[in-house]
Amino acid sequence: MRKLLNTLYVTSENSYLALDGENVVVFDGQAEIGRLPLHNLDGIVSFGYRGTSPALMGACVERNVSLCYLTPQGKFLARISGKIRGNVALRQQQYDSSRDTAVSLEIAKNCILGKVYNSRWVLERAIRDHRLQIDVERVRGASMFLKNSLALIQNSQTKEQLRGYEGEAASIYFGILDQLILQQKKEFVFQGRNKRPPQDPVNALLSFAYTLLTNTITSALETVGLDPYVGYLHTDRPGRASLSLDLIEEFRAVLADRFVLSLINRKMITGKEFKKQENGAVRMDDEARKRVLVEWQNRKKEVITHPYLQEKVEWGMVPYVQAMLLARYLRGDLDGYPVFLWK
Repeated sequence: MRKLLNTLYVTSENSYLALDGENVVVFDGQAEIGRLPLHNLDGIVSFGYRGTSPALMGACVERNVSLCYLTPQGKFLARISGKIRGNVALRQQQYDSSRDTAVSLEIAKNCILGKVYNSRWVLERAIRDHRLQIDVERVRGASMFLKNSLALIQNSQTKEQLRGYEGEAASIYFGILDQLILQQKKEFVFQGRNKRPPQDPVNALLSFAYTLLTNTITSALETVGLDPYVGYLHTDRPGRASLSLDLIEEFRAVLADRFVLSLINRKMITGKEFKKQENGAVRMDDEARKRVLVEWQNRKKEVITHPYLQEKVEWGMVPYVQAMLLARYLRGDLDGYPVFLWK
């Protein structure tokens, strides 16, 4: 269990939550593994199947403490909110801000600033750690382009300008990503991003990792009461989780891309596990997909220091922190949305 920004995260899938007086008590089997005063909490998020006592559920509703349930893998199941602080007020603020040109542009810029900043530091890490295995000058040139793009993004006057700068930066970044593939270079050749369908093993892995990450972010947005389908940079489209696609930008390079590179460079997956379909799509076989899912869960357990909170958190918790920070900004508790900046 872990408390972040007045939200209790219970990550053990065998945990059962109960009420003892004014305290939330967490049990693993018959053993008590933790307790917290309920009045200190704004929300409880449980990654498990065993559930919650009716007494605790009633107390949460009475005290306006949101109670959210997800699977151990992070798939959203359900959310219970109190009478006053339910989703309605927050979502109305979200809808109003999405229609406000200035606010919407500012949030969109923050997301893209995070994307480009984090992409640059993926390249800088490669220069620092693997300078003998890469073309340092090419990678450094791409890094400098991304650095110079940050000012242009910050000064964007319209979303059209912003999308243009983002597209240029993404093209430069993906144009150099092949340099970061250090092993199995014959089996995993990357000549740029392609999708719908992915046409090579690297793009197949990237698309799969982005899907996993989007699902996590969608669950995170649901837990705080935001509507994943109303975004700021990505336009509303039926069935598209536009806000999830906004927030994924700051995580693509630092979480998903680095994860894919580690799978390849550590030889945890091989080129033989990919097959080309009749329509040109390249897909992993079932065993490879299972292995990637296991490693994804392991990666989410790795601990980092969150740059804004300055607290130790697991990678898997970072999207939930960012969703909470966005909700706090929309409620007026923060002056701006503090995008996730990794270094």
